[in-house]
Amino acid sequence: MVIRISQLEKKHIGQEVTIRGWVRSVRDQKKFAFIVVNDGSNVNGLQVVYDAVGQGYEEKIKTVTNGCSVIINGTLVQSPGKEQAFELKADTVDVVGLCDPETYPLQKKQHTFEFLRTIAHLRARTNTMGAVARVRNALSFATHTFFQENGFLYIHTPIISASDCEGAGEMFTVTKLPFDKTPRKPDGTVDFAQDYFARQAYLTVSGQLEVETYACALSNVYTFGPTFRAENSNTARHLSEFWMVEPEIAYADLKDVMTCAESYLKYCLKYVLETCHKDMEFFDQHIKPGVLQKIEHVANTPFEQLTYTEAIKILQNCGKKFDYPVQWGIDLQTEHERYLAEEHCKKPVILTNYPKGIKAFYVKVDPDGKTVSAMDILVPSVGEIIGGSQREERYDVLEKRIIEMGLKPEDYWWYLELRKFGTVPHGGFGLGLERLILFSTGMENIRDVIPFPRYPQHAEF
Repeated sequence: MVIRISQLEKKHIGQEVTIRGWVRSVRDQKKFAFIVVNDGSNVNGLQVVYDAVGQGYEEKIKTVTNGCSVIINGTLVQSPGKEQAFELKADTVDVVGLCDPETYPLQKKQHTFEFLRTIAHLRARTNTMGAVARVRNALSFATHTFFQENGFLYIHTPIISASDCEGAGEMFTVTKLPFDKTPRKPDGTVDFAQDYFARQAYLTVSGQLEVETYACALSNVYTFGPTFRAENSNTARHLSEFWMVEPEIAYADLKDVMTCAESYLKYCLKYVLETCHKDMEFFDQHIKPGVLQKIEHVANTPFEQLTYTEAIKILQNCGKKFDYPVQWGIDLQTEHERYLAEEHCKKPVILTNYPKGIKAFYVKVDPDGKTVSAMDILVPSVGEIIGGSQREERYDVLEKRIIEMGLKPEDYWWYLELRKFGTVPHGGFGLGLERLILFSTGMENIRDVIPFPRYPQHAEF
């Protein structure tokens, strides 16, 4: 019976089983050997006792090295050790793929995460990266499950877009124009009319604008896919390519958006605690002590709600010196967000009604004309993890906001038309999957929670 290591249970003791995986360590005791094998299904792997003396053991054990791939058949037996409930007493050990121990980069010694980024093709074999991958898988599955169970339709939005959703302008251009003979207009600018799409096109920074069109026809929808940012940033929180979860709810106001976002976040965390508990224990023991308790607390605690104006007053009066001075109208920095979540409220916080000038053109303007119906969810250790808003459904106000932000209404003609033909109040939010993984695992650098990180000057793998 071929079985994954994570599926082995005490009921299998005494049965003949076959496992397949990669060797993590070998201890040759001359007459027998302890071999730890991992197939990626759990963090611990399985200890194999191989003592087939007289059956070519001496020659075979020389080929069983750290990193080699094996198929092992034997009987599952109760383990005398305290570290595991059972182990595999091997009858046969077949080496499928040899691994040179002299040149294999992953040895028993600890490696820094910086080093592991240079061998992204192999780092998934480490305990930490394997655990990150399983948590990432669980959070992705939980995302789809939550929205499907709540009546949302999954919409595939385009990766190539002609619109700048965020208005920041730091986007990757998609072009087929030759770099050595780029066509130019009389003013010297690139003539994108001669390009593949007959206009300038980009890798998307968000699927929100496109998914709104489906919300205005199918009610509740979501998109979940890769997005791209071209900022030349090398911080531990920045990636050039990352994954975004973006639901959009029709006939909804800001309160509906907040309720959905809190429910979704709690659902994901509870799912990870339930399905990846061993991995979470690993992170708690080896990466960030206390992360397991933190996730349990957030998953089971009502979120605090504050307006941006209330938050500014709290920050100004707290007596703490921040690197970035606090005044009304600023875009809050991570240090401000973490203080609110970690020290003042000691739990997640939903901030609402931000100044109009620091939010995107599509956010609904409040009656005071100074603030907008936006909300951010702040969590301990990370700061902002979700950003959302009620969208501006009034044609004239939206057109004015587009112009105020230095954008061209003609570039958003189709988005404006949604406000002409059967407009409805609607809203949604965006969550960066990698930030959620950072928060869930206690990992420090966002480059270590995505299989193949893309950031300035790094796109090798």
